[in-house]
Amino acid sequence: MEHFDLCVIGGGPAGYAAAMRAIDLGKRTLLIERDRIGGTGIFNGALASKTLWEVANRVSSTNALMRTRGREPFSLSWEEVGKAMNEAIFERKYLYACHMQMLANNKVGPLLFRHERGSGRFLSPHTVRIERPGYSTDIQADHFIVATGSRPRTVAEIPVDEQHIYTSDGIFGIEELPRSIVIIGAGVIGCEFATIFSNLGATQVHLIDRADRILPFEDADVSELVARNLERKGVIIHRAAKLEHIAVEQGAVRYELSYADGRHETVRVEKALLSVGRTPNLEGLGLERTGLQPDPRTGSIHASDTRTALPHIHVVGDATGTNMLVNLGEMEGRHAVERIWAEKTEPLSYDNVSTIMFLDPEVAGVGSNEQDCQKRGIAYRMARIDYSCLARAIAMRRTQGFFKVLVTNDAEMRVLGMRAVGEHASSTIQAVALMIRSGTPIRELSELVHPHPSITEGVQECARMLLGHSLFKPTVFEDRMQCYTWTPPALSDAEAA
Repeated sequence: MEHFDLCVIGGGPAGYAAAMRAIDLGKRTLLIERDRIGGTGIFNGALASKTLWEVANRVSSTNALMRTRGREPFSLSWEEVGKAMNEAIFERKYLYACHMQMLANNKVGPLLFRHERGSGRFLSPHTVRIERPGYSTDIQADHFIVATGSRPRTVAEIPVDEQHIYTSDGIFGIEELPRSIVIIGAGVIGCEFATIFSNLGATQVHLIDRADRILPFEDADVSELVARNLERKGVIIHRAAKLEHIAVEQGAVRYELSYADGRHETVRVEKALLSVGRTPNLEGLGLERTGLQPDPRTGSIHASDTRTALPHIHVVGDATGTNMLVNLGEMEGRHAVERIWAEKTEPLSYDNVSTIMFLDPEVAGVGSNEQDCQKRGIAYRMARIDYSCLARAIAMRRTQGFFKVLVTNDAEMRVLGMRAVGEHASSTIQAVALMIRSGTPIRELSELVHPHPSITEGVQECARMLLGHSLFKPTVFEDRMQCYTWTPPALSDAEAA
């Protein structure tokens, strides 16, 4: 029976990153993938949906210019849009395929990497069986990393058929742009697809939100700006709505909603998209033969800093059931390997993780937002500046958006978090993420010399506002700039007791 230092089950972003880090450390590594290397990071997730967003965003920008010139709107068929997506997928897939082939045929050093196509299943704590049609083999390894990814969460009452009612994986298989669609769930994925379809301009989009506002985990000013833009492009947002019933009838989708005030509403659309989160892929792994048992409520395996109750088995990426992002999965994959062989003892920190939501406008963030701080009772100072005050945004004619920076309410004013909403938002985040990690005071940011004109000057102006020497004064431009301090309300005597 062949033996490896490390066996990684799952070749998505987290598993692939783990395998590559193990090779760095000279470990003989086996990567098992039952389907396609790259997983949802390439085929029905990040790369695919962001390619759609880029194309749709360009269509929307072109049509905004067309309207000002009295021209007919520009449009693309789903076949044309899908062609761009498939080209992007092929390019990324080709990179992975070439890379793995060269690693597996290394002529310079030891052969450390092997890829096996098939499903991996534990037979014992140190033995895994790899199976595919007409093939079966058993291997042993000293260590294992479970990186089996996730799949869209389904709801028993919603009859998903991937023809009329789609999941966020199945939606990529549509054959033409629907005339109308309802999206169930107003989280990141739901709002991103609402943005894509509305920007392409051929689909009437309905968005069902159980909460009072979309993206409830973000501050109200962020979610309200995104909601206004969606509605401006014709999206109908059903706020604080409960889905009572949905069914396919005569080739269309009919759904019924109820509201807290007693109202009921029935709507017919062509298609539906269910977007209510994802669940880890842990079935069929034979974990019970290792002594590990998934949580019956969440379906995930309990792990502390990637390590399970068995020190030689780690879980990373979407398989953890939390933090389902490509960059976090890759970070966890590398971290697990370094815990095993590089004697890394410092636990993972998610405090300075940068995120981006591909909406209209795009939203990037790092660290805490205002509602996070207020829930935790953390005093802070906040500075916010609108894009309409920035020369680069004015030059681009894209003045919708803002920067918001939060710092500690003390003399040091160390960065707690930042939100950027608008054009080029994601390009402004990383320097602030580094400041959070290093505990750098905000004055360092204020003293940098930024290129002009650039969007990042808005971050610098926030820093200057907090220090009291901004170029524009918030007392003058109260509608475009804000700077204030929030402290937890004083406890009453009864609460304090």
